[in-house]
Amino acid sequence: MCGIIGLVGRRGCHINQLLYDGLTVLQHRGQDAAGMMTEHQGRYHLRKSNGLVKDVFHKRHMTNLLGSIGIGHVRYPTAGSSSAAEAQPFYVNYPFGISLAHNGNLTNAEEIANLLTSVHRRHVNTTSDSELLLNLLAMELHTRTPNLQINGESHIDVNTMFDAVSALQSQITGGYACVSLISGYGILAFRDPNGIRPLIFGSREIDGQKEWIVASESVAISALGFEVERDVNPGEAVFITSSGQLFTKQCANNINLTPCIFEHVYFARPDSTIDGISVYQSRLNQGERLAQRIMEQFPNHDIDAVIPVPDS
Repeated sequence: MCGIIGLVGRRGCHINQLLYDGLTVLQHRGQDAAGMMTEHQGRYHLRKSNGLVKDVFHKRHMTNLLGSIGIGHVRYPTAGSSSAAEAQPFYVNYPFGISLAHNGNLTNAEEIANLLTSVHRRHVNTTSDSELLLNLLAMELHTRTPNLQINGESHIDVNTMFDAVSALQSQITGGYACVSLISGYGILAFRDPNGIRPLIFGSREIDGQKEWIVASESVAISALGFEVERDVNPGEAVFITSSGQLFTKQCANNINLTPCIFEHVYFARPDSTIDGISVYQSRLNQGERLAQRIMEQFPNHDIDAVIPVPDS
């Protein structure tokens, strides 16, 4: 379990503080490491390390995280190790320059690792399945854009981005929600065909300009003053250009919404809404159903009190 966030702000406005605040709101999803990647004037700016958000980012780091577009991540290691080298976002410089933050697990990670190293000759430096995802995405983009120059987003073929996601999704299995920053172009986000891991996006308008946010939970969107648009559908990809244009496309076959029950049990914050369902209300409903079952199976119980389990 991890927390991810992506932001496209107004031209000339730095979004580092928004990313920081968003990661703080998502801190419950991962407390082992945190990271942030922004882009400004064609250059990436990265800060990531082990620790809580408040301990990883200091003033000297924030002043360097310039740009109106960026992604962030809080990590709870479920694959790989707890090394700071596996903090996210990850980055590859070809093609374009791509960084990626990922929440979830690949169930065929070993197969993908072999494919990348033996067939595509890509070097994988960690045991993280997130790095595998990044390299596979980079490879799929490379094969579809051999002659594409980085001339600004007016030259973007949006379908190329979506075709790369479709090819990627046809090769990987597991639960995942990803947000990727593609240098000079924008933010690409996508969710697994079963919707196992949550992903939602929102927007706001300031001075006639649209700003966009993609995050693991709705609470990060509302806390930053954005309005929720909707959940990213299972298998769907969302592409937001650097100037704030939104494109969406279904990129997977055999769609079947089967979200992880533990999101509603204890992963998510109670004030979030996932796939249109209030996390708080779902927990109340589960408690009521449990009480009904106890009354059915143990009518002569001697239970005196019911107390909440402390937050994890």
